[in-house]
Amino acid sequence: MNPSIVAAGQVADFSQDTWWIWVIKAVFIVLYLILSVILALWVERRGLGFMQNRLGPNRVGPLGFGQAFSDALKLIIKEDFWLKGADKIIYFVSPVLAAACAFILMAVLPMGPEVSIFGINTPLQLADSPVALLFLLAVAALGEYGLVFGGWSSRSTLPLFGSVRSATQMISYELALGLSLVTVLLASGTMSTSGIVESQAGVWNIITLFPAFCVYVVCMFGETNRLPFDLPEAEGELVAGHTTEYSSMKFAWFYLSEYINMLNVSMIATTMFLGGWQAGPIMTGIYSLWGGDPNQGWIPMLWFFLKTWVFMFVMVWVRGTLLRMRYDHFMKLGWKVLIPVALGWVVCVAVIRAVTSFTDLSQRTLFIGIGVIFLIAIVLIWIFGDKESDTGEDPEESGFVRPEEEFDAMAGGFPVPPMPGQSLPPSPRASRLQTTQEGELV
Repeated sequence: MNPSIVAAGQVADFSQDTWWIWVIKAVFIVLYLILSVILALWVERRGLGFMQNRLGPNRVGPLGFGQAFSDALKLIIKEDFWLKGADKIIYFVSPVLAAACAFILMAVLPMGPEVSIFGINTPLQLADSPVALLFLLAVAALGEYGLVFGGWSSRSTLPLFGSVRSATQMISYELALGLSLVTVLLASGTMSTSGIVESQAGVWNIITLFPAFCVYVVCMFGETNRLPFDLPEAEGELVAGHTTEYSSMKFAWFYLSEYINMLNVSMIATTMFLGGWQAGPIMTGIYSLWGGDPNQGWIPMLWFFLKTWVFMFVMVWVRGTLLRMRYDHFMKLGWKVLIPVALGWVVCVAVIRAVTSFTDLSQRTLFIGIGVIFLIAIVLIWIFGDKESDTGEDPEESGFVRPEEEFDAMAGGFPVPPMPGQSLPPSPRASRLQTTQEGELV
């Protein structure tokens, strides 16, 4: 085993670290996240332009790379305003809270093994803890409060709708995301991020815990409010959701936190399911041909960042491919699909751990076998569930569709759209237009 990797269940060794080592690591994390956001904006705009057969930004800087810098300058010098009726303190603190939590998450994620920095041996990680996994979940949940408070403190209708959507989205999808990470805890036997990476030295969790990986990938789109789950800031119906009443740098903090959170969920996925900074058996075999070790020194940082950007590109790809979900479908997916699947897989993993504790069966073999059976069962339930719903039963008698009824769209004092099963009354304007047209024909 690589001696630079900590033993399972233990945290990384920071005994030789000094205060200036901590400062170097912290400054690197901040600079890396900010520069990565600039790169992500360029990749997203150019990537979407390529996918949609258009140019994208190509005037500011080489290949349009300077567009992100000009946008940042615009936000800095743009007029800032304060709402008269807003809760001033919460209105200001909300974007700061969202950005601060986004920057903090990377502190406990290992970027590489132990290296020498100016003669001091230190892990490529700012901090670690026996409960680092709980720290990740707690900070991620705290960051969502920035979105919720931002929309609520504006005291405006559309931002309030966005904040309510953000709150329900946070509850729904963090439950499933947390359950998917619980299986990683059960399989590795530790909540230390360094220990989780070490537990994947032979086989990555994406193979042994594939159902949990699928749930996490779906949930990470909901956590970052990205298409097809960008309901809190749906510009087609809420203008910009919780950020509608924000401008200048207060809006920029929200904007920055969204892209940093994209990086965060990508790095967490890399750490939990793709072996973290480890190169994997293929690259290890290639390097062994000339006596090298891809898991030593500074090279593992390259594997870590490459895996992270694979997830980043997938998120850009999904934005250019899928449409925004309807809100009731979005909630149904979270509560009726993701949470039951994640909970069922937690039970399976717990049973596997119990069985392997008193038998000679390989834990990884059981993980893969039961994972395949679990996925087949989900597919069968989905197929036969659809067949049962197409039995020809009258939808009104089954109670799924309400009978058509007219309703007053202005009953509450402001216009509202019809609910399923309701219909708008005939438009008097349309009837007048038809009478006029018939008169002209006569």
